[in-house]
Amino acid sequence: MNVFSGHISNIQVSKSLSMISVAIDNAHILKAILVETPETASYLKEGKQISVLFKETEVIITPEEEPLISVENKIRATIAIIEKGELLSKVTLASSIGDIVALVTSEILEGLSLKEGQNVVAMVKVNEIMLSK
Repeated sequence: MNVFSGHISNIQVSKSLSMISVAIDNAHILKAILVETPETASYLKEGKQISVLFKETEVIITPEEEPLISVENKIRATIAIIEKGELLSKVTLASSIGDIVALVTSEILEGLSLKEGQNVVAMVKVNEIMLSK
């Protein structure tokens, strides 16, 4: 599980849904969509310290500098470690907010020619981000 600390920088509400923006540092704001609102979850307050969590299987990796894709959470990183398996490979990415671990198929690892030391962009969809007080 990838876990990062930050603070809630913005909350947008529409009916029973909230789009929560969490500032991890000055350059990285990760977003999560929740079936909660500030009225139903007392921890949803701007400025509140919170943890952002997402599974290794939810990290998308691209070697493109500015990928045109409908994923809002994008983090520039460098491939630090590749642990290649028969079917799945574990890729550890070094970023300015900390290490991010991704699980990708070994086939796509080879197909994208991913290598240690390579600059990439890690992406996580807003509906795959979890928050914890």
